[in-house]
Amino acid sequence: MKKLPLLPHVYQKIGAILLLPFLALGIANSFFDYELPWLWFRRLSTGKILDFNTNNLTDELASVGIILSMMLVAFSKEKTEDEAIQFFRLASLQWAVIVNYVVLIACILLVYGTGFLSVMIYNMFTILIIFNIRFRFVLFQHNKMNA
Repeated sequence: MKKLPLLPHVYQKIGAILLLPFLALGIANSFFDYELPWLWFRRLSTGKILDFNTNNLTDELASVGIILSMMLVAFSKEKTEDEAIQFFRLASLQWAVIVNYVVLIACILLVYGTGFLSVMIYNMFTILIIFNIRFRFVLFQHNKMNA
């Protein structure tokens, strides 16, 4: 099997450490309307009908931070990376995509209005969340059987 291009193992730890503050920031922003005061972005008015002169970039920072940190965790090598672990990684990714789209189809059929916007926002993260959970679970089972 051809080796997958993955980041070194140390990036997995960096991603896990970075995930905590970005996740806390995202939860604080989503549920408590917390905004970092130094992230206000002001631009000159262009005179168009839909013109947003000011915007706080806290939600963008949290979203990008969560995605990047979960990608670091997901796509970094394990301490011992072999063909079995590569197979588990690919199978978990396939499983995550299928589950994600089944849930998305259910939400398309059942959620309407502004609630659907929230569904789409959270959908940005679900493939990585499902992949990481499934991959860690499969690795745990594999290591338990080999111990």
